[in-house]
Amino acid sequence: MGVIFVQVLVSILLCINFIMIKTFSLKDTFYTNMRYMLFANTITSDCINLILTNLLLILTYFKIAISKFLCLFLVIISCLYNFVTPVTLTAMTLERFVAICLPLRHAELCTTYRALQSVLIIHCISFIPCFVFLLFVFFATFESFKQTTVCTAEMFILHSWQGDLRSALSQFYFLIMFIIIAFSYIQIMKVAKVASGENKKSTQKGLRTVLLHGFQLLLCLILLLCPFVEAAVLRIDLYLYKSLRYLNYIIFNLVPRCLNPLIYGLRDEAFLLALKQFMFCNQFNNKVKW
Repeated sequence: MGVIFVQVLVSILLCINFIMIKTFSLKDTFYTNMRYMLFANTITSDCINLILTNLLLILTYFKIAISKFLCLFLVIISCLYNFVTPVTLTAMTLERFVAICLPLRHAELCTTYRALQSVLIIHCISFIPCFVFLLFVFFATFESFKQTTVCTAEMFILHSWQGDLRSALSQFYFLIMFIIIAFSYIQIMKVAKVASGENKKSTQKGLRTVLLHGFQLLLCLILLLCPFVEAAVLRIDLYLYKSLRYLNYIIFNLVPRCLNPLIYGLRDEAFLLALKQFMFCNQFNNKVKW
Protein backbone atom coordinates (compact mmCIF):
# COMPACT_ATOMS: atom_id res chain seq x y z
CA MET A 1 0.00 0.00 0.00
CA GLY A 2 2.87 2.34 0.87
CA VAL A 3 4.54 1.90 -2.51
CA ILE A 4 1.26 2.76 -4.32
CA PHE A 5 0.88 5.95 -2.27
CA VAL A 6 4.47 6.94 -3.12
CA GLN A 7 3.85 6.33 -6.84
CA VAL A 8 0.75 8.54 -6.79
CA LEU A 9 2.60 11.30 -4.93
CA VAL A 10 5.63 11.13 -7.23
CA SER A 11 3.39 11.21 -10.31
CA ILE A 12 1.58 14.33 -9.02
CA LEU A 13 4.87 16.09 -8.26
CA LEU A 14 6.32 15.21 -11.66
CA CYS A 15 3.20 16.53 -13.42
CA ILE A 16 3.41 19.81 -11.47
CA ASN A 17 7.13 20.17 -12.20
CA PHE A 18 6.68 19.42 -15.92
CA ILE A 19 3.98 22.10 -16.09
CA MET A 20 6.39 24.53 -14.42
CA ILE A 21 9.16 23.67 -16.91
CA LYS A 22 6.76 24.02 -19.84
CA THR A 23 5.60 27.42 -18.53
CA PHE A 24 9.21 28.57 -18.20
CA SER A 25 10.02 27.46 -21.75
CA LEU A 26 7.16 29.38 -23.35
CA LYS A 27 8.15 32.91 -22.36
CA ASP A 28 11.38 34.51 -23.62
CA THR A 29 11.66 36.94 -20.69
CA PHE A 30 12.23 34.03 -18.29
CA TYR A 31 15.37 33.04 -20.22
CA THR A 32 17.00 36.41 -19.51
CA ASN A 33 16.27 36.50 -15.77
CA MET A 34 18.73 34.74 -13.46
CA ARG A 35 16.04 34.17 -10.86
CA TYR A 36 13.84 32.14 -13.21
CA MET A 37 16.79 30.33 -14.77
CA LEU A 38 17.90 29.07 -11.36
CA PHE A 39 14.29 28.15 -10.59
CA ALA A 40 14.14 26.10 -13.81
CA ASN A 41 17.41 24.39 -12.84
CA THR A 42 15.93 23.46 -9.46
CA ILE A 43 12.73 22.07 -10.95
CA THR A 44 14.69 20.06 -13.54
CA SER A 45 16.96 18.73 -10.79
CA ASP A 46 13.92 17.74 -8.72
CA CYS A 47 12.42 15.84 -11.67
CA ILE A 48 15.61 13.86 -12.26
CA ASN A 49 15.97 13.17 -8.54
CA LEU A 50 12.34 12.02 -8.21
CA ILE A 51 12.60 9.68 -11.20
CA LEU A 52 15.89 8.09 -10.06
CA THR A 53 15.09 7.75 -6.34
CA ASN A 54 11.66 6.34 -7.16
CA LEU A 55 13.23 3.87 -9.59
CA LEU A 56 15.70 2.73 -6.92
CA LEU A 57 12.84 2.47 -4.42
CA ILE A 58 10.83 0.23 -6.78
CA LEU A 59 13.87 -1.96 -7.56
CA THR A 60 14.52 -2.41 -3.85
CA TYR A 61 10.87 -3.04 -2.97
CA PHE A 62 10.44 -5.78 -5.58
CA LYS A 63 14.01 -7.05 -5.02
CA ILE A 64 14.95 -6.72 -8.69
CA ALA A 65 18.66 -7.39 -9.24
CA ILE A 66 20.67 -5.28 -11.69
CA SER A 67 24.38 -5.13 -12.49
CA LYS A 68 26.55 -3.34 -9.96
CA PHE A 69 27.92 -1.06 -12.67
CA LEU A 70 24.41 0.16 -13.59
CA CYS A 71 23.55 0.41 -9.91
CA LEU A 72 26.61 2.58 -9.25
CA PHE A 73 25.70 4.82 -12.20
CA LEU A 74 22.16 5.34 -10.84
CA VAL A 75 23.45 5.99 -7.32
CA ILE A 76 26.02 8.56 -8.50
CA ILE A 77 23.50 10.49 -10.63
CA SER A 78 20.99 10.38 -7.78
CA CYS A 79 23.70 11.62 -5.41
CA LEU A 80 24.56 14.47 -7.81
CA TYR A 81 20.99 15.75 -7.98
CA ASN A 82 20.54 15.35 -4.24
CA PHE A 83 23.17 18.10 -3.98
CA VAL A 84 22.16 20.17 -7.02
CA THR A 85 18.84 21.21 -5.47
CA PRO A 86 20.18 22.60 -2.15
CA VAL A 87 23.20 24.21 -3.85
CA THR A 88 20.83 25.90 -6.32
CA LEU A 89 18.65 27.05 -3.42
CA THR A 90 21.74 28.68 -1.93
CA ALA A 91 22.49 30.41 -5.24
CA MET A 92 18.89 31.64 -5.41
CA THR A 93 19.24 33.03 -1.89
CA LEU A 94 22.39 34.90 -2.94
CA GLU A 95 20.50 36.29 -5.94
CA ARG A 96 17.80 37.64 -3.59
CA PHE A 97 20.54 39.08 -1.35
CA VAL A 98 22.08 40.94 -4.31
CA ALA A 99 18.66 42.14 -5.55
CA ILE A 100 17.66 43.57 -2.16
CA CYS A 101 20.93 44.57 -0.51
CA LEU A 102 22.94 45.53 -3.65
CA PRO A 103 20.23 46.67 -6.10
CA LEU A 104 22.61 48.89 -8.10
CA ARG A 105 24.86 45.91 -8.89
CA HIS A 106 22.07 43.39 -9.54
CA ALA A 107 21.90 44.04 -13.29
CA GLU A 108 25.68 43.64 -13.54
CA LEU A 109 26.05 40.52 -11.38
CA CYS A 110 22.90 38.62 -12.39
CA THR A 111 23.10 38.53 -16.20
CA THR A 112 22.00 35.65 -18.43
CA TYR A 113 25.64 34.67 -19.03
CA ARG A 114 26.39 34.61 -15.31
CA ALA A 115 23.24 32.54 -14.74
CA LEU A 116 24.48 29.91 -17.20
CA GLN A 117 27.89 30.00 -15.51
CA SER A 118 26.18 29.55 -12.15
CA VAL A 119 24.30 26.45 -13.35
CA LEU A 120 27.59 24.91 -14.54
CA ILE A 121 29.36 25.81 -11.28
CA ILE A 122 26.44 24.38 -9.26
CA HIS A 123 26.78 21.02 -11.03
CA CYS A 124 30.58 21.00 -10.60
CA ILE A 125 30.34 21.79 -6.88
CA SER A 126 27.58 19.19 -6.43
CA PHE A 127 29.62 16.49 -8.17
CA ILE A 128 32.66 16.78 -5.85
CA PRO A 129 31.27 14.62 -2.98
CA CYS A 130 29.81 12.20 -5.54
CA PHE A 131 33.23 11.94 -7.23
CA VAL A 132 34.91 11.17 -3.90
CA PHE A 133 32.27 8.49 -3.24
CA LEU A 134 32.83 7.12 -6.78
CA LEU A 135 36.60 6.89 -6.29
CA PHE A 136 36.64 4.81 -3.14
CA VAL A 137 33.77 2.62 -4.39
CA PHE A 138 35.35 2.06 -7.83
CA PHE A 139 38.70 0.90 -6.49
CA ALA A 140 37.18 -1.14 -3.67
CA THR A 141 34.67 -3.11 -5.75
CA PHE A 142 35.98 -2.95 -9.33
CA GLU A 143 36.25 -6.72 -9.77
CA SER A 144 32.65 -7.33 -8.72
CA PHE A 145 31.01 -4.87 -11.13
CA LYS A 146 29.82 -7.68 -13.42
CA GLN A 147 27.75 -9.20 -10.62
CA THR A 148 24.05 -8.44 -10.17
CA THR A 149 22.48 -7.26 -6.94
CA VAL A 150 19.53 -5.41 -5.44
CA CYS A 151 20.60 -1.79 -5.79
CA THR A 152 21.14 0.45 -2.75
CA ALA A 153 23.78 3.09 -2.04
CA GLU A 154 24.66 1.39 1.25
CA MET A 155 25.86 -1.79 -0.50
CA PHE A 156 28.91 0.13 -1.80
CA ILE A 157 29.98 1.21 1.69
CA LEU A 158 32.23 -1.67 2.74
CA HIS A 159 33.98 0.04 5.66
CA SER A 160 32.74 2.35 8.38
CA TRP A 161 35.23 5.09 7.42
CA GLN A 162 33.62 5.29 3.97
CA GLY A 163 30.24 6.02 5.51
CA ASP A 164 31.85 8.53 7.89
CA LEU A 165 33.61 10.31 5.00
CA ARG A 166 30.40 10.45 2.97
CA SER A 167 28.50 11.87 5.94
CA ALA A 168 31.25 14.39 6.79
CA LEU A 169 31.34 15.76 3.23
CA SER A 170 27.56 16.12 3.13
CA GLN A 171 27.38 17.84 6.51
CA PHE A 172 30.24 20.20 5.55
CA TYR A 173 28.36 21.22 2.40
CA PHE A 174 25.14 21.84 4.24
CA LEU A 175 26.92 23.77 7.00
CA ILE A 176 28.38 26.15 4.40
CA MET A 177 24.99 26.51 2.71
CA PHE A 178 23.26 27.15 6.02
CA ILE A 179 25.79 29.87 6.90
CA ILE A 180 25.22 31.55 3.50
CA ILE A 181 21.42 31.46 3.90
CA ALA A 182 21.63 32.74 7.50
CA PHE A 183 23.98 35.57 6.46
CA SER A 184 21.68 36.56 3.59
CA TYR A 185 18.63 36.54 5.87
CA ILE A 186 20.34 38.78 8.44
CA GLN A 187 21.46 41.26 5.78
CA ILE A 188 18.02 41.36 4.14
CA MET A 189 16.43 41.83 7.57
CA LYS A 190 18.65 44.88 8.16
CA VAL A 191 17.47 46.37 4.88
CA ALA A 192 13.86 45.59 5.78
CA LYS A 193 14.08 47.72 8.93
CA VAL A 194 14.95 50.87 6.98
CA ALA A 195 12.91 50.17 3.84
CA SER A 196 9.54 51.80 3.15
CA GLY A 197 6.61 51.48 0.73
CA GLU A 198 7.13 49.14 -2.22
CA ASN A 199 10.74 48.47 -1.18
CA LYS A 200 9.58 47.25 2.21
CA LYS A 201 7.00 44.94 0.63
CA SER A 202 9.62 43.48 -1.73
CA THR A 203 12.10 43.08 1.12
CA GLN A 204 9.56 41.30 3.33
CA LYS A 205 8.80 38.91 0.48
CA GLY A 206 12.54 38.29 0.09
CA LEU A 207 12.79 37.48 3.81
CA ARG A 208 9.98 34.91 3.54
CA THR A 209 11.65 33.35 0.49
CA VAL A 210 14.98 32.99 2.31
CA LEU A 211 13.20 31.46 5.34
CA LEU A 212 11.50 28.89 3.10
CA HIS A 213 14.88 28.08 1.51
CA GLY A 214 16.28 27.56 5.01
CA PHE A 215 13.41 25.19 5.84
CA GLN A 216 14.03 23.23 2.63
CA LEU A 217 17.73 23.01 3.46
CA LEU A 218 16.90 21.72 6.94
CA LEU A 219 14.78 18.92 5.46
CA CYS A 220 17.61 18.03 3.06
CA LEU A 221 20.06 17.95 5.99
CA ILE A 222 17.81 15.62 8.00
CA LEU A 223 17.67 13.35 4.94
CA LEU A 224 21.42 12.75 5.38
CA LEU A 225 20.83 11.35 8.86
CA CYS A 226 18.08 8.96 7.75
CA PRO A 227 20.40 6.11 6.62
CA PHE A 228 21.97 5.96 10.11
CA VAL A 229 18.56 5.79 11.80
CA GLU A 230 17.31 3.24 9.27
CA ALA A 231 20.39 1.05 9.79
CA ALA A 232 19.75 1.01 13.55
CA VAL A 233 16.06 0.16 13.08
CA LEU A 234 16.91 -2.63 10.60
CA ARG A 235 18.70 -4.48 13.40
CA ILE A 236 15.50 -4.37 15.47
CA ASP A 237 12.61 -5.00 13.08
CA LEU A 238 12.47 -5.47 9.28
CA TYR A 239 8.83 -4.36 8.93
CA LEU A 240 9.47 -1.23 10.96
CA TYR A 241 12.53 -0.54 8.80
CA LYS A 242 10.49 -0.66 5.58
CA SER A 243 7.80 1.62 7.03
CA LEU A 244 10.40 4.09 8.31
CA ARG A 245 12.17 4.14 4.95
CA TYR A 246 8.96 5.06 3.12
CA LEU A 247 8.14 7.69 5.74
CA ASN A 248 11.61 9.26 5.48
CA TYR A 249 11.40 9.24 1.69
CA ILE A 250 8.05 11.06 1.73
CA ILE A 251 8.89 13.65 4.42
CA PHE A 252 12.53 14.43 3.69
CA ASN A 253 12.77 13.76 -0.05
CA LEU A 254 9.36 14.50 -1.53
CA VAL A 255 8.23 17.35 0.74
CA PRO A 256 11.21 19.66 -0.07
CA ARG A 257 10.43 19.09 -3.76
CA CYS A 258 6.82 20.17 -3.13
CA LEU A 259 8.02 23.55 -1.82
CA ASN A 260 9.93 24.58 -4.95
CA PRO A 261 6.86 25.21 -7.16
CA LEU A 262 5.26 27.08 -4.24
CA ILE A 263 8.22 29.36 -3.48
CA TYR A 264 9.24 30.38 -6.98
CA GLY A 265 6.16 29.40 -8.95
CA LEU A 266 2.88 30.21 -7.28
CA ARG A 267 4.32 33.01 -5.10
CA ASP A 268 5.82 34.87 -8.07
CA GLU A 269 3.28 37.17 -9.77
CA ALA A 270 4.84 37.10 -13.26
CA PHE A 271 5.28 33.33 -13.27
CA LEU A 272 1.82 32.77 -11.80
CA LEU A 273 0.27 34.90 -14.56
CA ALA A 274 2.16 32.92 -17.20
CA LEU A 275 1.08 29.67 -15.57
CA LYS A 276 -2.59 30.71 -15.58
CA GLN A 277 -2.40 31.67 -19.24
CA PHE A 278 -0.79 28.35 -20.10
CA MET A 279 -3.28 26.29 -18.07
CA PHE A 280 -6.47 28.08 -19.13
CA CYS A 281 -5.63 29.34 -22.61
CA ASN A 282 -3.03 26.75 -23.57
CA GLN A 283 -0.98 29.52 -25.16
CA PHE A 284 0.53 32.91 -24.35
CA ASN A 285 -0.89 36.17 -25.49
CA ASN A 286 2.05 38.09 -26.92
CA LYS A 287 0.24 41.37 -26.35
CA VAL A 288 0.30 40.99 -22.57
CA LYS A 289 2.63 43.50 -20.91
CA TRP A 290 5.29 42.06 -18.56
